Amino acid sequence: MIHELDQAEFYKCKTLLNDIGHLEAKAVIEGNNPGRVFVDHLEIPKAGLIWLGNHDGFFFIGDEQSDVFLQEINNFMDTTIIPEARQLNVTTFIAIGNHSRWNKTIETLFTHRDMNKFKQHVYRLEHPKEHHHPSIKSEYQVIKISEALLNDQNHSITNNRFLQSKIAEFWASLNDFLAKGIGYGVVYQNQLVSLCFSGFVAGNVHELDMETIEEHQGKKLGQVAASSVVKECVDKGMVPYWDCEEANQASNAIARKIGLEKIFSYNVYLFPMDS
Repeated sequence: MIHELDQAEFYKCKTLLNDIGHLEAKAVIEGNNPGRVFVDHLEIPKAGLIWLGNHDGFFFIGDEQSDVFLQEINNFMDTTIIPEARQLNVTTFIAIGNHSRWNKTIETLFTHRDMNKFKQHVYRLEHPKEHHHPSIKSEYQVIKISEALLNDQNHSITNNRFLQSKIAEFWASLNDFLAKGIGYGVVYQNQLVSLCFSGFVAGNVHELDMETIEEHQGKKLGQVAASSVVKECVDKGMVPYWDCEEANQASNAIARKIGLEKIFSYNVYLFPMDS
């Protein structure tokens, strides 16, 4: 039988995590970012499934040959995961193995589903060094994401809800982000048009999320915001981490331009919840 752990019990899964695996899984187990954890055994789990709190993926952790887990997972998905996901308007199951041995298991488990596969690259700042900080036009201003900005205390931006909604995608509260995260934005005529911030945090590693409003893309604003986050990370002894789809050439290019190095790649499997 597959069981859901209370957050206070997430520590039981620390030994199941791949040391050089995905930051998102570590962030949930450490209790920094929201998420749910399902395991094969309540007391001494051998395998588990982490459902990210932003509903952006399911990480398979631990022993990819756990008999209980493999025998139960498809039925558990059909009776528990998929009905709950539908209520949250989640339409796609995104499966990721926390280590590469899960790949074959995932492909076998879900062979009856309409599954597609693509590859992601992970970058980290392995060797801090000076990197090019692009210049931007004078009408743009780089600002730090602060408590005053998030709470709109000084009314410095007109689209504060955009900022708050982005933070809420990853963090249980704005205060959690302020306590653990780092972020910078670019402002144009009192509107936040680009931002980069810590989406997930585990230990001293910060996974960066970035977004630029469509009409301001192509002006290196995201690169500037990301460079600002990287600089503060280095100054504070933190490690920037970047995860992007292999096909997203622009995102891969930004990672390299801000001084990050590719450390591993992994497969992502996805299929419609109704398949």
